[in-house]
Amino acid sequence: MKAEIITIGDEILIGQIVDTNSAYISSVLNKIGVSVYQITSIQDDKAHLLEAFAAAQSRTDLVIITGGLGPTKDDITKHTLCEYFNDELELNQSVLDHVTYLFKEYVKKPMLEANKTQALVPSKAQILVNKFGTAPGMWIEDKDTVFISMPGVPYEMKGLMENEVLPRLQEQFKLPYILHKTFLTYGMGESAIAERIETFENELPATIKLAYLPSLGRVRLRLSTSGPEQDVLEKEMAIQTKKLLPLIDDIFIGFESDGELEEVVAKLLVDHNKTIAIAESCTGGQMVERFTKHGGASQYLKGSLVTYATQSKIDILGVDPTVIDKHSVVSAEVASQMAVNAKRLYKSDIGISTTGNAGPSKGDSDAEVGTVYIGVATDKGVTAHHFMMGNHRKRVIGKSVNKALELLRDVIRKEG
Repeated sequence: MKAEIITIGDEILIGQIVDTNSAYISSVLNKIGVSVYQITSIQDDKAHLLEAFAAAQSRTDLVIITGGLGPTKDDITKHTLCEYFNDELELNQSVLDHVTYLFKEYVKKPMLEANKTQALVPSKAQILVNKFGTAPGMWIEDKDTVFISMPGVPYEMKGLMENEVLPRLQEQFKLPYILHKTFLTYGMGESAIAERIETFENELPATIKLAYLPSLGRVRLRLSTSGPEQDVLEKEMAIQTKKLLPLIDDIFIGFESDGELEEVVAKLLVDHNKTIAIAESCTGGQMVERFTKHGGASQYLKGSLVTYATQSKIDILGVDPTVIDKHSVVSAEVASQMAVNAKRLYKSDIGISTTGNAGPSKGDSDAEVGTVYIGVATDKGVTAHHFMMGNHRKRVIGKSVNKALELLRDVIRKEG
């Protein structure tokens, strides 16, 4: 089954909001065996909508539409669907009862006439109950294509997908099984990996595709296949996994299904009963944020300091000012003292630090933009690592965090 996603709203096209809906819908459809053929974003314009609906129906089996279902005059999706299907709006009592209930229980204000129009739906539509909002989802079948229209509010759309859309699709259609296996690698570029595994890639069965997904110092390798028999696919994927792993064993950190790199590091810390303390400068707290966005960080994270200014490194973290004067604030010596002092202050097993020049200007150091030092301190001593991360500020910061996490992983594995 092939699907097209159509997102409606000028706010997407002018960059006022990011279209996260399409990414989510694509992900959950893929998991049940529906392939997304195209994603289209269009403005709230009837002629444009009609053109998009016809084009999508001509090439796919499933059209999923989000947006344009509010009570205001610029939300025209329902009216356009009526024109496209030669239909008319009718009052749906169950939707009206639901809207009335929401206003009574949660809004606590009189319902406006505009809100009552949410209960007007195309007569040919099957209603999908929106538990979290007033605009219902709609399911319309025409010839060999299913049209599904949902509000653009992300949590409302997700509720409809999980509770209504996905179960109906799985019940009504015989869908293939889609299997992905994604390998997380760090420390080697895409082209170098491709050269290393060239023979493996050339010998892959025609039914399995390999994709390279590079980002900020890491490359994800994704093997994908699909078919009617799950057992057959899983057996072949296991064979190819066994062939690939020895070729990338020095850069492989886990499967994407195991979680992000910080989750891998967190598990290692817990398994080895180790704690960490973090001192950040150029990364501005993004390393500790990577850990604390997941639950359970208090098991291994003692604390962190963002000593961004040179003076704060001296006053708060205790870096020796003479070392800064001699070697510069962006140096191996300062990174080492930051890591050691963070470890001491928080009484942790490991201290890790970042200091560098993310740009665009050089700041308190003469170091070239992109210069980064990462310090790692353990009971066995301290090491400092020098990297050149490029000249794009956001990428320098992101790559530095990833490299710090990679170093943490290696230290924990090595020292146990």
